[in-house]
Amino acid sequence: MAADSRNLLDVLKAELKFLEKGGYRTAAASSWKPPFIFQDSPTCLNCGNPEHKRPCVECVLIQLVPFEHWADPVPCRHIPLNDRGETIDSCYHWGTQEEIETVVATWLKTTIDKLERGKHPVSDESNLEAARAASSH
Repeated sequence: MAADSRNLLDVLKAELKFLEKGGYRTAAASSWKPPFIFQDSPTCLNCGNPEHKRPCVECVLIQLVPFEHWADPVPCRHIPLNDRGETIDSCYHWGTQEEIETVVATWLKTTIDKLERGKHPVSDESNLEAARAASSH
């Protein structure tokens, strides 16, 4: 399977725009379940196409996920969002949708700024290639 060829910075900017324009609130109003950050946005490789499930390890966001979570069912829920170690997954345990969106928006703005300045660390490329190779078997 082909890896996600999207640019990380472009994807994060699009996610921020989606969030700020109320994309998750629109999804919540039209669904029986609350929307999930990243999964229920155009950021997700599988959004809107549940029959064609691409492995999450192919997503451009995987480079932001700690390696130990790459095999999790939804790795993007484990992206560290702040210095306190909060993740989307941990926010789901204590926050309202509005609180979660605020934390994620802050993280997106900070991460976009770091990437634009060339300062954001990403996961080890050798781990990324190994995980992609394993997902293609």
